[in-house]
Amino acid sequence: MSVTVCPFGFTRAGEEVHAYTITNETGASCTLLDYGAIVQALCVPNRDGGFTDVVLGYDTVAEYEAGNLFLGATIGRFANRLGGAKFELGGKEYALAKNDGDNCLHGGLKGFDRCMWQAEFKADGCAVRFSRLSPDGEEGFPGNLNVSVTFRLTRIGCGLGIGYEAEGDADTIVNLTNHSYFDLSGCGRALEQTLWINADRYLELGAGTLPNGRAEMVVGTPFNFTEPKPVGRDIDADDEQLRLGSGYDHNFCLNNGFSAAELSSDVTGIRMYVSTSMPGMQLYTGNFITDQKGKGGRMMHRRGAVCLETQLWPDAMNHWGFPSAILRKGEKLLSGTSYIFSVDKEG
Repeated sequence: MSVTVCPFGFTRAGEEVHAYTITNETGASCTLLDYGAIVQALCVPNRDGGFTDVVLGYDTVAEYEAGNLFLGATIGRFANRLGGAKFELGGKEYALAKNDGDNCLHGGLKGFDRCMWQAEFKADGCAVRFSRLSPDGEEGFPGNLNVSVTFRLTRIGCGLGIGYEAEGDADTIVNLTNHSYFDLSGCGRALEQTLWINADRYLELGAGTLPNGRAEMVVGTPFNFTEPKPVGRDIDADDEQLRLGSGYDHNFCLNNGFSAAELSSDVTGIRMYVSTSMPGMQLYTGNFITDQKGKGGRMMHRRGAVCLETQLWPDAMNHWGFPSAILRKGEKLLSGTSYIFSVDKEG
């Protein structure tokens, strides 16, 4: 196991960005940036004996700063949407930035994805930890929040674990996730990937692509992934929910247990198992990706990759019965998600 560190460029503010690449004994690797605590690359074994980079990304800091796709980024303080860009806590209303219509999306105008993080890693070379202090009032959120995210690559085989920690000096709300776009085919054929989701219910959307408060059964709808099926099989079905999201952009209410989802590609034979301590997972099918160049000049297209964002339920502060997003003063948040990869030898 090893971690190598290389210069990756400079932000517009002149901050130097570094890339940290963890490589394990089988040659699998994960490249991380201290800008945005971003997963810039994740290279895993494929059926042909080589490696496939299964996440979308850019080659330069400037592209990440100019982009609006949150490619591979750590999202906070509050992942997903908060309706009306406000919330009430302790009898006080907090106003946030409106960066998604009337909503606050993924932490505001400068969420965690656009911040520099302090990096550290141990001599065993299997993990990189990023940390930062989110100051009181940052993007409108209360309290000083110490937050860290640790990326750990397994020594053998291929598995990436992401662990989150947070603790504040005042009551606040926190919802952390990673926004990687997965294309296990490596060639943009994401809708052909087979997906299973361990969820019997999903959150219906209303105006502004916000949850309307109802968790509906997936059976008999295009949202039924309880039996594996191609991601794109029902994506263009005559369904009002799919029209509201321009495809899948919905939270799935995960069943009890850590197993969340399984994604596989017949092109490369790569299979990915997702497990998490979180109660929800947002399936987003890249509906708003515009044609543009990514890493190595590879073109990225609409619906060319999928996000499986493990998190709390969106707009949680505005719906009774949703899992609480409140982190009390002095309490410590601990959560985690893992992505374990294997290879199907036959197509």
